[in-house]
Amino acid sequence: MATDVRLKEELPSITDQLVETYTECSRLNHLAHEPLPNRDAVANIAGDLFEVLYPGYGKRQNLHIGNIAYYVGSLVDALHDKLTTQIARALRHELCHESPHADCEKMAQPKAVELLRRLPAVRKTLEQDVDAAFRGDPAARSHHEIIFCYPGLEAITIYRVAHELHRLGVPFIPRMMTELAHAKTGIDIHPGATIGSGFFIDHGTGVVIGETCHLGRNVKLYQGVTLGALSFTKDEEGGLLHGTYKRHPTLEDNVIVYANATILGGQTVIGARAVVGSNVWLTESVPPDTTVVLEKPKLRLKGAKPVNEPLTYEI
Repeated sequence: MATDVRLKEELPSITDQLVETYTECSRLNHLAHEPLPNRDAVANIAGDLFEVLYPGYGKRQNLHIGNIAYYVGSLVDALHDKLTTQIARALRHELCHESPHADCEKMAQPKAVELLRRLPAVRKTLEQDVDAAFRGDPAARSHHEIIFCYPGLEAITIYRVAHELHRLGVPFIPRMMTELAHAKTGIDIHPGATIGSGFFIDHGTGVVIGETCHLGRNVKLYQGVTLGALSFTKDEEGGLLHGTYKRHPTLEDNVIVYANATILGGQTVIGARAVVGSNVWLTESVPPDTTVVLEKPKLRLKGAKPVNEPLTYEI
């Protein structure tokens, strides 16, 4: 490959200009001795957690009651070490300015063990989520198909684990996990959201669930649903106030929200067993047992078409 020497001579100057920005734009780099959580390591942890939660569906098959304890035991042991390392990195970054000499590994280990301690309860909740998908989707042929194939369940699974880490006060890693699922499935669930068992997302692409959402049991969402914030609180100087004040809606038990509906606001409550139709925009509460739909739009056919040709519609 031919190279232009004159162009290559510019490279040291380009490097110098980039390095200058590392001082100017210091919030875009982390030039410290202590490493941040590693994205690949967090993705690896998520994969191991999937193996523990759904044994036999992932990397290792041919599992049976005689070897499952050994296999899961080795995974749990490895997860303990991996989680402790990544949680310690996250804690160190959060505490480095206030407590530079804090023993972050000592703080991280009990959080890692507590997450592992909670996995049996997470599995029991996920079983209800899988069953909700089977009962809620006539296209589902089996529970196996849901675990193998449904992006909604994958996003919910990662959320369930990330939510427990969030509850344990672990920074960064819960959001890193849910963003991995978001990138893969198109479903964006903040780990701070509170979601009851029997949760089903049908199809799923484009679903957004905000940090302070509260969803009851047996809630069902379709693709494109947004559960978002209506407005944001600002401080005295007009800047955005950060924190976990209630910004996102509450959906009570057995609510169904159809495709592309948008529900906004921390004071918005969708009552139990309510149904919100497609493309509805809601910023106010809805009583229980209520159905909210848009009025049917009028269709207008433009131009005559031969009988055998498909009709086109203009709304």
